[in-house]
Amino acid sequence: MGHVSGSLRRVGKRILNLAGGLSFAAMVCAGATEPRVAELYLAEAPPLSQLGQAGNHGIVGEVTVKAASLAGYDLHLVSIPWSRAQLTVRSNRDYLIIPLSRTPDREASYTWIAPIATMDRAFFSLDQRVDTFDQARRTFKRIAVGRGSAQEQKLRDEGFSEEQIYPLKIGDNPAQMLLLGRVDAWFNGVPETLYIWPEVSDRPLRMSPALMVTDLYLACSKTCDERMVRRLKAAVEGMRRDGTIQRLLHAGATPGVYQGIYDIKH
Repeated sequence: MGHVSGSLRRVGKRILNLAGGLSFAAMVCAGATEPRVAELYLAEAPPLSQLGQAGNHGIVGEVTVKAASLAGYDLHLVSIPWSRAQLTVRSNRDYLIIPLSRTPDREASYTWIAPIATMDRAFFSLDQRVDTFDQARRTFKRIAVGRGSAQEQKLRDEGFSEEQIYPLKIGDNPAQMLLLGRVDAWFNGVPETLYIWPEVSDRPLRMSPALMVTDLYLACSKTCDERMVRRLKAAVEGMRRDGTIQRLLHAGATPGVYQGIYDIKH
């Protein structure tokens, strides 16, 4: 009887071990089907990107969120000052960032996954319209520009002095500075300016022609998981082919607000 009981105990133990093993295997399989989580750093720069509620992450933000979902990733959204966001992404691995302009000075610092859209930049002033960088350099004593932005670097590349360049936190601060007369002009993306300005003032702005045009990218740290890059790139390209990106670029557009941003096929 003791021998039978011992045998039963051994059999029962094997069954429990087997059940435990199966449960663990089931959990591993279940975990393998769950979306991976990726860090996404984004500029607080509506209507392009913003840390809003679901369905309100801005034009480039919504394209990125949908592309990540298609690629099997959940995103953890982070919004910190833009210069620090870029440094954080460059200093780590597998961190995503939007909307990043692909410029020569940034080329070697990131993995460029896919372009989302193209954006125009221009000079905005309350009383003087300029048509060229040379004219702007001679006309404006102080120019507000987003700190850490591609347009800040562009002004330096075009020979503007440090005294002329007035970097400010990306957002509505430059608009306030322009309204108060503390700067003579604002060099900025057209869609962002046309989105922010009506919230600040009803005074008309004088806008230059588009003097800088760049593609806005979904990018990653220089060291970035190749599988994630391939999946996200394929998802963005698929959304472009089926017209999803074009629809998102113009979803809910009001006259003027989306001027200056368009699909890269434009």
